[in-house]
Amino acid sequence: MVAYEIIALLLFAIAAVLVIVINGVKIIRPYQQGIYMRLGRYIKILDQGFNYVTPLVNEVVKIDLRTQVLDVPRQEVITKDNSPVYVDAIIYIKVVDPNKAFFQVTNYRTATIYLAQTTLRSLIGDMELDEILSNREKINLQLRDILDEATDKWGVKVEAVEIREVDPAPKVKAAMESQTSAERLRRAAILEADGKKRAAILNAEGEKRSRILEAEGVRQAKILEAEGERLSIILQAQGEAQKLRVLAVGASTLDSKALTVLSLDTVKSLGDGQSTKFFLPFELTKMVEGVSEYLGVSRETPAREIADIGEIERVVGKAEDILGPIPTPEELKKEFASLEELLKKEMIESEHIADIGKTAGSSRIKKVKQGD
Repeated sequence: MVAYEIIALLLFAIAAVLVIVINGVKIIRPYQQGIYMRLGRYIKILDQGFNYVTPLVNEVVKIDLRTQVLDVPRQEVITKDNSPVYVDAIIYIKVVDPNKAFFQVTNYRTATIYLAQTTLRSLIGDMELDEILSNREKINLQLRDILDEATDKWGVKVEAVEIREVDPAPKVKAAMESQTSAERLRRAAILEADGKKRAAILNAEGEKRSRILEAEGVRQAKILEAEGERLSIILQAQGEAQKLRVLAVGASTLDSKALTVLSLDTVKSLGDGQSTKFFLPFELTKMVEGVSEYLGVSRETPAREIADIGEIERVVGKAEDILGPIPTPEELKKEFASLEELLKKEMIESEHIADIGKTAGSSRIKKVKQGD
C-alpha cells in the first residue's frame, strides 16, 4: 500500500515539474514582441524565437505588431444644419511601442474605437450635410490626424481611416430626393430656355445677315447701273467731242473723195431706215457728180495741198477709227447702183401717185359738171 502511494506521489511530482517546465517555454512569433515581467515588474522585451522564463514568478505578454482593422460601430450624428445622419467607419492601426500599448492603456483597441466615435461625431457636427456627402476624403484625413496624435502616447499608430457609410435619415433622404428632382427640373427649364434663346438669336442673326446681303446686292446693282450710265454718257460725250474734232480739224484736211464717202454713208443710212418717206438733199446732184469724179468718170480733182498725215492722225486719230473701213471703188459702184435703183423706184412711185391724183381730179370735175 505504501509503495503505491509513493509511486503516485512520484508521478504527480514528475507531472507537476513537466507542467512548470512547459509553462516556462515562451515562443515569440516574427510579428510579435513579448513583454517580460517578474512579480508584476517590467523587466525587458523578449526577442523573437524561443525564450524560457521561470514559471510562477515571471510573466510574458505577447503584443501583435501587425496592422489591425477596427470597425467603428454605426452611430447617429447631427450635422451643422440639423440633419440626422448615420455614420460608421473603419480604422487601420498598428502597435509601434508594445511597452506603452500595454502599460499606458487598458485596451488600446477599445480605446481607439471609442476615441474614433467621439472624434467623428465632433467633426460631422461642424459640417453641413452637403459638405459631408461631397468631402469624405477630407473627413478621413482630419480624423486620421486627430486619432494618430491622440494614440501616440499609447504606442499606437493610426495608418488610415475610411468613412464607410453616410446614410441620412429617411425624412432627410426624402427631402433630398425632392430637392434633387426640383433642381433637375430647374436645370432642364434653364437649358430649354437657353436653347430657345440661342435659336432666336441665331434666327435673328440669320435674318439680319440676309437683309444685309440683300441690301448689299441692291446697292451693288445700283452702283453698277449708275456706273454703266456714267460710262455711256462719257462715251457718248467722247463720241460727240470726237465728231466735233473731226468736223473742226478734219474739214481742212479731208479731200473731196473722203467727203464723198461720208455723203454716201449718210444716204445709205437713209435707205436702211424703216420710214416710208425720204427727204432727199437739195445738193444730191452735186454729190453724184462728186462720186463720178471719185470714180474717174469726168471732172478732174483740183489740186490741193496735202497736210501732214502724221500730224492729222495725232490730232484727230486714225482714219479707220474715225470713218470706219473706207470702201473700195467696186464697193462704191455697187452702193451707187443701189442708190440709183432706189431713186428710180421713188420717182416711179411719185409719178404713179401724181397720175392717180390727176385721174381722181378729172373724175370729180366730170361729176360736178354732170350735176350742174
